Amino acid sequence: TALAAGVLRHPAPGLTEGVRPRAETLRGAGNDVHTPDRFEGRTFATLDEGMAHVQALGCGTVLERARGAVDGYDLGVVYAGVSLGVLPAQMLAQTQPGAKGAVLLEACVPVSEFGDAWPDAVPVQVHGMDADPSFAGEGDLDAARELVESTPDAELFVYPGDRHLFTDPSLPSYEPEAAALVTERVIRFLDGIR
Repeated sequence: TALAAGVLRHPAPGLTEGVRPRAETLRGAGNDVHTPDRFEGRTFATLDEGMAHVQALGCGTVLERARGAVDGYDLGVVYAGVSLGVLPAQMLAQTQPGAKGAVLLEACVPVSEFGDAWPDAVPVQVHGMDADPSFAGEGDLDAARELVESTPDAELFVYPGDRHLFTDPSLPSYEPEAAALVTERVIRFLDGIR
């Protein structure tokens, strides 16, 4: 059976042409994947341009759009996010009743941002590169390690390299071998939740 729903949150460049194939791959593995667009159709060529748009919108607006995008979903949702998309995915996994899991790609914030502890019975996977200035250099890797140490059903996968957004084939930072391994591990994770 398919997941009741999986929600894949896009990174700062927006719902790029690289996010859609990832969602299609997950759908092809038997998952019902939704890709809400927090930027209302806008995409950006670079991470910096996307972050400037997020700053103009305000982080509160981005998180409210994330919460609003899942209103009406049945329980049983796995929340996934890429880079900036991890923020709403992690928030929803920690705060929405019935969350079934979380996949955090290339980012992780301290659990304390959204509560006292990671919720029981919500498995989580975190993926990132060991020398990525954003993931390893800004504290996300440390937050991921703390999450894994404090949560029984948590996995952290660290890949060699210094690229951010390495899983998006539409961006120059794409790293096909690492991205393929991420996809394989995410599909296995989702299979274990069904």
